Amino acid sequence: MAEPRVPGGDGRRLALPCGETLDPHDIDLGMREYSCTCGKTHAVVTDVHPPSRFVPESLVEILRETVETADDFEEFGTPHVLGVVMEEFPEQVVVHDAAEDGAVGYTLLWVTDFASRRLHVVVVELLIELMEHAVSHAEDDDAVTDFERQMLEFDVEAFVDQYRSTRDFESEYDQPV
Repeated sequence: MAEPRVPGGDGRRLALPCGETLDPHDIDLGMREYSCTCGKTHAVVTDVHPPSRFVPESLVEILRETVETADDFEEFGTPHVLGVVMEEFPEQVVVHDAAEDGAVGYTLLWVTDFASRRLHVVVVELLIELMEHAVSHAEDDDAVTDFERQMLEFDVEAFVDQYRSTRDFESEYDQPV
């Protein structure tokens, strides 16, 4: 997993990929995006956001059953999802460790250089790659062929649009699918 870039100083400012900074205390647990003074909108993810923010809970359960974690987390979750994103885009993701700050309501915060929808597409693409890698190790050639056929027919952009519409990210009553 990529090393998190935690800014120096008083710990009150997080250096963003665009060069601007933000106070982690300005992040609300319901935030999905941050409108930056640089003029861009950055995706915001905290460890309290479930992986079902990006994919259906049924897929999250499959990932939890099949992905073995070798870290302090008991099961596959949002930190692993964002860890994969950080490995792929190390210069476009920053993380803030707020474990010692009881005032924010989260332990980990990630902010990306791209907007929330783009992050969603990236996450789905990376999870597909993860699943494709796992299936490639299966001893069932029919399962591998079937998975590859299904992935050729799968439209990530359309999935993300439909999933985001179903999840209603603008509502405070957003629920997993």
